[in-house]
Amino acid sequence: MFGPHKSDPIATRTLRRPARREYGTVKGDICVLGAGISGISAALEAAKLGRRVVLVDGSPSLGGQAINSIIGTLIGLYSHGEKPCQITHGIADELVNEMTAAGDMLRRQGGGAGTVTYQYDEVKLARWMERKVEAAGIQTLLGAVLTGVEFSDRRVRNVDFATRFGPVRVRANGFVDSSGDASLCYEAGLPVREPEEPIYGTLNFLIENYDPVAVKDLSMQEIHKLLLSAGPKYGLTRHDGHLMPFTGKGIMLANIGHFETPLDPLAAAQMVFKGRQEADNVLRFLQGELPAIFKNARIRAYGNPGIRQSRWICSRRQLTLDAIRKGERPMDAVARCAWWVELHNTIELVHWERFPENHVYYIPLGCMVPDGADNIIAAGRCVDGDTHALSAIRVMGPCIAMGAAAAHALNLLGDGSLHSLDLARLQKALYDNLDRAD
Repeated sequence: MFGPHKSDPIATRTLRRPARREYGTVKGDICVLGAGISGISAALEAAKLGRRVVLVDGSPSLGGQAINSIIGTLIGLYSHGEKPCQITHGIADELVNEMTAAGDMLRRQGGGAGTVTYQYDEVKLARWMERKVEAAGIQTLLGAVLTGVEFSDRRVRNVDFATRFGPVRVRANGFVDSSGDASLCYEAGLPVREPEEPIYGTLNFLIENYDPVAVKDLSMQEIHKLLLSAGPKYGLTRHDGHLMPFTGKGIMLANIGHFETPLDPLAAAQMVFKGRQEADNVLRFLQGELPAIFKNARIRAYGNPGIRQSRWICSRRQLTLDAIRKGERPMDAVARCAWWVELHNTIELVHWERFPENHVYYIPLGCMVPDGADNIIAAGRCVDGDTHALSAIRVMGPCIAMGAAAAHALNLLGDGSLHSLDLARLQKALYDNLDRAD
């Protein structure tokens, strides 16, 4: 039996877009453009510092590639060696502790990397992010596409976005470009860099319904050999990659495949089609070559195309491969890293350069600040580095550290320039990510 209801029709109204487009204005102390892991880190850290934060992303949900591309692994929080040391803290501590306690994050230690990594449930990580952002009182604009930047006297004044419900203008004192593609800097008219040769991306996906007993005998060395010998008949060209069963979840993360990641809008759409076709081919390969494990397997979810390096800022001090090899601490260090060089510059294999045990290197503030701007700071994979250096620092651990550094730098900005901050004060605030050794 149905409850009481009204039978009267619902009133409606008719309207037209005004001849003059009116912007809804959102004001904050700090605007973070891009809600991937570096942007989430920056926004939450800034909110903890008491700043009014506006977090904006073009997707209809938070998480960036960490969620929507099903990256699936949190790497780069620890040094490498027999006794790895955690070198990045901040939101990473809450994230790891809370998700591990809930059974949604799995700690992995040892193996070829000789470090600590975490496998996570991307659906639960998305909810973790949403709850934290909401609890912090962060103003959030989703599905907001950047359309214009008012930039004068070396400062961003306003940033305009298109949303399905009308245009929005954001005003803030400082801005974090955590877009991944240096979108804020590019639209502000600042110079940016692009690779002249392909840096390949991967479309990760989840496999389910594989044999839970036979999968215990899964050998990545065997799979790499099979990819080399039998992969071409399935349309596969990459000879390495990872398959990671999530114990207790009945799902397996697949990171196998390579495709070019162009910046052309139409070509970008083709990445989705090509990436999903490649994922289908990987499943056919696994079913055909390893039927004991994968005979009845199927794809549970496709991620969005995972882009590793596309466009990044031009700073006064580019981070170089030579600098991370030497591991010398610069005067303006704001984060520590230890992840190896992981350059996806050939379609067949990943180029790795492994560092000595316990080797740590640093990200300087100088490579995060565009040369021609005073109130923009980049965080994540669009900071300034050569392609080898970027391939090492673009993973999630360093991105969390860069987000924290961006928040603390803008907290000290005032009316001044990010090029002339009190470095001693900034580094004191970033102690956990620079000097903490427990």
